[in-house]
Amino acid sequence: MTEKERTLDIAQRPDPSGPIVLRLDGELDYHTVPRLKQALDDVPFAQGSGVIFDLSGLEYCDSSGLTALIAARHRADAAGSTVSIAGLRPHLARVFGITGLDQFFTLHSSTEQALEHLRS
Repeated sequence: MTEKERTLDIAQRPDPSGPIVLRLDGELDYHTVPRLKQALDDVPFAQGSGVIFDLSGLEYCDSSGLTALIAARHRADAAGSTVSIAGLRPHLARVFGITGLDQFFTLHSSTEQALEHLRS
């Protein structure tokens, strides 16, 4: 697969209750991670705010993608914000489990569940 064939679509939407939802569709890898980093530049990590990564449309994620998600979590922690992961497909849930990231991130089965958790 060439770099041009790799796709990552990122949709950002603020939820009326406060958190920002970033939906990632496609592949998060060495070639597409700069798009995520650029999108994260527009995210206002702030005290008491939350960011939810909706990964239900993510088909593939390599180590550079995982590293970008970890960096986002560190940035959120430094700002007093939270990061949640929602909608992991089974193959990515396995990767999160093997790497221990299921203990590092708060995981939810859906964006709706993550939003409900942040509201409570």
